Amino acid sequence: MRTLFKTSVVVAALGAAAISNLALADQALVPTQSAVHFEAKQMGVPIKGQFKKFDAKISFDTAKPETSKIHFTVDTGSATMGAKETDAELPKADWFNVAKFPQASFDSSAVKALGSGKYQVDGTLTIKGNAQKVSLPVQLTQAGATTTATGTLPLKRLTFKIGDGDWKDTSMVADEVNVQFKLALTGVGKL
Repeated sequence: MRTLFKTSVVVAALGAAAISNLALADQALVPTQSAVHFEAKQMGVPIKGQFKKFDAKISFDTAKPETSKIHFTVDTGSATMGAKETDAELPKADWFNVAKFPQASFDSSAVKALGSGKYQVDGTLTIKGNAQKVSLPVQLTQAGATTTATGTLPLKRLTFKIGDGDWKDTSMVADEVNVQFKLALTGVGKL
């Protein structure tokens, strides 16, 4: 009888773990409700752009956020600032060097709950082959079946060799860039 009870408990625990993992596997990015924008200054004037193609593989456990994993990619060739001349420059070697580095990526190493839907996500950001540790605040909100993650990541473009060559002069284009993201996700548990 004890063996049957222990076996039942183990089977139930394994079943619960499998269901939990299936739920995490169903998490998905909703691209049509998501956006990745960037903002810098050129000769002191704010300039804005966006990436049109990006993807995320997310395994976010609201009960145990420290076990969560996030892998986010951006197709660097999808960068646009809305002007033909500028958009023609962005894929070139001095900027994103799309031929050699078609994607930028972020891989989480730690997720920490801060309360009220706020999280600190640490990880490695890789752009043009340059990997840097970053820490970013993320706010999660839920409406129906959709969880939205928003945040801003300030970075220094020259750290990643974005705007290399003649564009290193920060009096023309500032070193500081803010990347804002809004990622709509499905399959995330209740916050």
